[in-house]
Amino acid sequence: MEQWTLNTLEYHQVVELVKHRASSEPGREWLDGLVPSDDPEEVKRRLQAVAEGMDVLRLKGEVPLSGIRDIRTALKRAELGGMLDEADCLDVASTVSAGRKVKSLMKRIAEEQASLPLLRDLVGGIESLDKLEQALTEAIDENGTVRDQASPELHAIRRQLDRVRRDIQETLQRMIRDPRIVKMLQEPIITQRQDRYCLPVKQEYRASFGGIVHDQSSSGATLFIEPQSVVLLNNRLRELELAERKEVEKVLARLTSLVSDETEPLRENLRRLAELDAVMAKARFGSDFNGVCPDVSDRMELRLKKARHPLIPRDRVVPIDVEMGTRWRAIIITGPNTGGKTVTLKTIGLFALMTQSGIPIPADEGSMLPVYSGVLADIGDEQSIEQNLSTFSGHMKNIIRIIERLDERSLVMFDELGAGTDPTEGAALAIAILEHAIARGSSVVATTHYSELKEFAHTHPQAVNASVEFDEETLRPTYRLLVGVPGRSNAFAIASRLGLSTDIINAAKSRISADEQRLEEMIASLGEERRLAEEERRNMEQLRREAERWHEELEKKRLSWEEEKEKMREKARQEARAIVQKARREAEEVLKELREWARQKPQDLKEHQLTEAKKRLEEAIPSWEKNRANARATAADTNISVGDEVRVLTVNQKGTVVEALPGDEFQVQIGVLKMKVHRDRLEKLKQPKKRTEPKGSTSIHRTGPSVRPELDLRGMMVDEAIPEIDRYLDQAILSGYKQVHLIHGKGTGALRAGVQEFLRRHRAVKSYRLGAHGEGGSGVTVVELR
Repeated sequence: MEQWTLNTLEYHQVVELVKHRASSEPGREWLDGLVPSDDPEEVKRRLQAVAEGMDVLRLKGEVPLSGIRDIRTALKRAELGGMLDEADCLDVASTVSAGRKVKSLMKRIAEEQASLPLLRDLVGGIESLDKLEQALTEAIDENGTVRDQASPELHAIRRQLDRVRRDIQETLQRMIRDPRIVKMLQEPIITQRQDRYCLPVKQEYRASFGGIVHDQSSSGATLFIEPQSVVLLNNRLRELELAERKEVEKVLARLTSLVSDETEPLRENLRRLAELDAVMAKARFGSDFNGVCPDVSDRMELRLKKARHPLIPRDRVVPIDVEMGTRWRAIIITGPNTGGKTVTLKTIGLFALMTQSGIPIPADEGSMLPVYSGVLADIGDEQSIEQNLSTFSGHMKNIIRIIERLDERSLVMFDELGAGTDPTEGAALAIAILEHAIARGSSVVATTHYSELKEFAHTHPQAVNASVEFDEETLRPTYRLLVGVPGRSNAFAIASRLGLSTDIINAAKSRISADEQRLEEMIASLGEERRLAEEERRNMEQLRREAERWHEELEKKRLSWEEEKEKMREKARQEARAIVQKARREAEEVLKELREWARQKPQDLKEHQLTEAKKRLEEAIPSWEKNRANARATAADTNISVGDEVRVLTVNQKGTVVEALPGDEFQVQIGVLKMKVHRDRLEKLKQPKKRTEPKGSTSIHRTGPSVRPELDLRGMMVDEAIPEIDRYLDQAILSGYKQVHLIHGKGTGALRAGVQEFLRRHRAVKSYRLGAHGEGGSGVTVVELR
């Protein structure tokens, strides 16, 4: 990009805003060298990196980069054999620590939260230098002082230094507390001169006090004397200080050697950290200005949504919408002075430069820009007194320079094209320049006052008129860009509002040609239609927002209703489970009693006992089960007759109808039991078969068993066999068996073990054993029932 274009579009001011958000000097230096790129892939990479940086800010709030220091000079000195001082070592440790913290932060961001491929690759190349960092931080504290623990020798020397300083202090303290000596002192304090501990002695006591004079006050009234009693101690202190400095230098030499061994990794780490700092500075700029990383168009399409110039205060900037490249390649902006034409021009050009530098633009999502080969701008008054150039000459000098450089991927911007010369010639020249730029395939944005350029934009297939809105009521611009509507000069309206005579205004209008009057009328008509359309759009937008609000409220209510419905379902499920469990317990008790009656004296079981048990079973059935039973009975063939095989729903047992009774009741035989059951409690299982059953007493009596005395379990798994055994034992008891055989085969013995384990815990089993020689041996278990 040309430097004069960057200056014209105030690109460097925006970069300064970004630099203020960098955390380190290397990061700011990286941004100093930032220039727009004309490589589409590089631009996409820059924007993606910054978009990832904005994701990191959203997820983590901040990135720990403040510890980065510019250590390049220190690394160079270490390479050349020089010695680093404490501050240099501390800067190296701080930079290594910053790299470690950044790597740790990136590891804490899960791939599911944000993939961050570019930033992970950038940070992944930072080499971990934990041993170097540890060595530096163990030797030097955060204040830049070599620690006592840096070497055993240094620790010993400093212990001696502390002891000698304490002895000097104690000696001098005793002296200033001595009344004989205090009268000789100007003040009872201990001071230092030339790194020696002294006392301030009055001039007249010089001879009587004794010692070495190291300094005197400006008036000469006070002498700073080192008492003879501490001379040897001061000498010892100085020797230890020199030894301490020598040992500190040894420590620093050792640390310098460690740094020298890692200069290349340190340089690479610093480069990556500086680049990361620059990326995060751009990301912070984007967050602070509500910016976005625009899409990059491969077809030279520009679309800005609610674009806001970053150098205009936020409470004053007016967003603009611009599209170019799809239907037209040139936009001709007209309108009054100070109406915002030049700001629009600069916004478009500046956003192109920011995009190609990877800086987020203050605009809404969905904005898109192409990658221009060059952004070429002629904006402002380029008059040069030194070169004796007029305004027109200054503009033409720039235009010639632009024409020499433009191509099919250029963005060209002309401010007040053709101004500064004869209007007729200026308009003709402006049209010729625009036609040339459009013919070369360049994207063009131009501002003008010439009506001829409005006509050109109206008739050219690749150009469109635009204007900055002007409020005739307040005589103030609104700074809103209206694409598709040419601007009016508004000279007559302004003059009329300001009080110019109507006669003069009419006389002026009469001097305008009919074609120009029709053009102005057309522009006024278009402006009014645009105003009405804009008002209608605002109304529709309000209605849309209202509809969205209603939709949101309805959706909330729907979700609340779904949640309430689910709660009700869960409550119903819990209540149903409780009822079913209660019904199951009651049914088990009834069946237990029936089994006990059948086992003890089935022939003595009375009808009233059966009726009572039947009633208890019916009461145990949950209401929805009764309804379900009724529905099944209705759905099935309800034409039940004697001999039909049915299921008695109240006890979930199969039986045979032996007699039809009045009131839709039937007598059903289940094993050795007979019971009266209503039609609603029966489910027909198969076609009736002819069978004759005697009609007799209502007492229950034994008939031939309908269950075989053995159960074949061969081929089953233990989990499959257990439920079958449980059902079979119930039926065997109801059939009056005292002993049954369970055939499980020999095999691996697993089925036999599972069966016998179940029998051991079964309530109806009295005992069990393996079959005898004639009963099947170990392939059969013989069960004695209670």
